[in-house]
Formats: sequence, structure tokens, C-alpha cells
Amino acid sequence: MPLLSCENLEVGYNGRAVASGIQFAVNEGDYFCIFGENGSGKSTLMKTILGLIPPVSGKIEFSKELKGNQIGYLPQQKDFQKNFPASVQEVVLSGRLGSLGPLPFYRKSDYLLMMENLYKLGIAHLRKKSYLKLSGGQQQRVLLARALCAAKKLIVMDEPVTGLDPDSQAEMYATIERLNKEDKMTVIMISHDVESALKYANKSLTVGAKK
Repeated sequence: MPLLSCENLEVGYNGRAVASGIQFAVNEGDYFCIFGENGSGKSTLMKTILGLIPPVSGKIEFSKELKGNQIGYLPQQKDFQKNFPASVQEVVLSGRLGSLGPLPFYRKSDYLLMMENLYKLGIAHLRKKSYLKLSGGQQQRVLLARALCAAKKLIVMDEPVTGLDPDSQAEMYATIERLNKEDKMTVIMISHDVESALKYANKSLTVGAKK
């Protein structure tokens, strides 16, 4: 069974579809990219996959081994979020909030996972720095580390290189490729950068706005 599959899916808000006829399957180890024009429903599809909004119609199925709180999510960062007044380690550790259960206390294993992901992304030396004082590329790595703290097998990303300079974009793509190839992390990514994204993806989907 695929890790995730969508069949005859319509996505939208308040029962009104913005995109329809969506069908795809994502298997373990895939690097799956979603493309489309602005307003085509890409981010709506992403939010539907994450369970943030219900589908208008159709079906989304997850494998039994994948739970909702085991999906890492790297959202498209808004300008106001870039000034979030917290330390790097606080931001990254917050990726474990969905796994804490009834007691809102971090465990030793949560701190160890946080440090593992900080080192994995080369930002452990920044862990006590203020998030708002980092460069755009550094902030994006922090948010990716946060998403990895939640992810077991699957990470979904919404325009992860938007707003980054060319060098930071290349570094981010290389990091995501390494997570996919070496760490066997399944990737679903929304991107406007079709040419660059297709260098790494083994599957893709173009979403069109509903007429």
C-alpha cells in the first residue's frame, strides 16, 4: 500500500472546490513535487493532506504505519513569522508538541531528537541564537529541523526556497535531496521552480484551477 494516496479528490473551502480530479499515490522514498499557477489549489491540497481542512469530495488514504502527527510540515513562511521572538532550539523543539500526549512536558528523547536534527542541518552552533536575528536561509533550516522533529516517514513543504538568495536555494535543495536519498525521508513539495525541482523529483503533479 502507498504511504499516501488520493482518489478523485476535490479540495476547497466551505464545500466549494478550487481544484478537482486529483489522483496520485506517494510511496516510501518518493520525492513528489506539486506544481501549478497561483490560485490553482496547491496550498489547499497541502492543507487537505495534512488534515487542516476536509476534502470537498473524494478520498485520501494513509498507510497504517503513518499517523497524522508523524508528518513533518514546512509551511511557506510569512513576513511576520520571520520576527518570531524565540531561540532556535525553542523553535525546533516545538516540532515535538504533537507527540507529547496528555502531559505537556518535553522528554529527554525530545531534546536528543532536537539536537540530532540541528546537527543534521548544520545549525547546532546557532541553537541559542534568537530566531529573528538569523538570515533567511538559516531560518528556513531551523523550520526544516522543526518539521523533521515531527516527521517519521513523510515531510511536506510549501515553497521551501521562496525568498532565498540563489546560494541558499541551492543549499536547501541539496539538503532536501540528502534527506530523501540518505535518510529515506519521503518528500512532498509545492514549488513554482519547476526546472530546479524536477532535477530531484521522481514524481510530479500539476494542479489546475477549477473552471
